[in-house]
Amino acid sequence: MGDTSGAGEPTLEEQIAAYQREFQDLDPQVEKIVSALSRLNRRMNVAYGRQTAELGISNTDWEVLKALVLSGAPYRLGPGDLAKRLGLTPAAMTHRIDRMVTEGLVTRERDETNRVRVIVAITAEGREKWLEAMRLATVFEEDLLQDLSAEDRAALGEVLTRLLRRVEHAQPDAGGRLSDLD
Repeated sequence: MGDTSGAGEPTLEEQIAAYQREFQDLDPQVEKIVSALSRLNRRMNVAYGRQTAELGISNTDWEVLKALVLSGAPYRLGPGDLAKRLGLTPAAMTHRIDRMVTEGLVTRERDETNRVRVIVAITAEGREKWLEAMRLATVFEEDLLQDLSAEDRAALGEVLTRLLRRVEHAQPDAGGRLSDLD
């Protein structure tokens, strides 16, 4: 079986065989699942990155826009709240906001009720970029799942949600990044 995964990366079967050769206690079924999830996540992030690049924004810009949209109308949050939601340090968040203000995606203003507090808000351009990214992602995701029936999609969603809950329970602080460079 040849390399069909790209750029010299071994197939899942080749990877599992190598792992079993070096680590006999490996459960090949478990390894296949976690390796497939890891590869799928990596490739999906690349695909999303290409889509956002077409729109002139980065994945990290999209994450900020998403956090603002998820906060609900009027789509405003403080920089500290944004940093927590994205798992970033305040300094990294400030740098990101500075760049996005320059690009016209967000505004930074003083809170009228507390002049010490700064509020970051999505602009009309930022909201349009977020919506267009969502449109592109929807097409990609429907294509990705096209071979799954409604029942398969529901079952997969349930299984993945159970795995996510288990990881979130075991690693409650793992929602962010290991570093600002991730």
